[in-house]
Amino acid sequence: MKQLVLVIHDNLKQETADLLHRIEQIRGFTFSNIEGHGKQSTDTYLSTRDKVVGFTPRVRVDILLEDKDVTPVLMEIRESNIGLINHGFYWITAVEEYGQL
Repeated sequence: MKQLVLVIHDNLKQETADLLHRIEQIRGFTFSNIEGHGKQSTDTYLSTRDKVVGFTPRVRVDILLEDKDVTPVLMEIRESNIGLINHGFYWITAVEEYGQL
């Protein structure tokens, strides 16, 4: 198993949820509201508040996937036309164990 983590701008939350619901390999995902700080040279989503406060509202999306599904899911996300390109980032980590409590 792998964990795919996306960090996207808050403005793209609904479009991302709609996209993830349509991808058949995804059985579920979790959204967490976070704030981040980093160099944003061309981020069109920066509001005056973001520039003054120095933190940008973001959403972290956690998705558990079978190893074989990571590449196709990531490609589908990249090829979507919902505005994620250049407005988010991701990482993939191995999951040693998972289950229900």
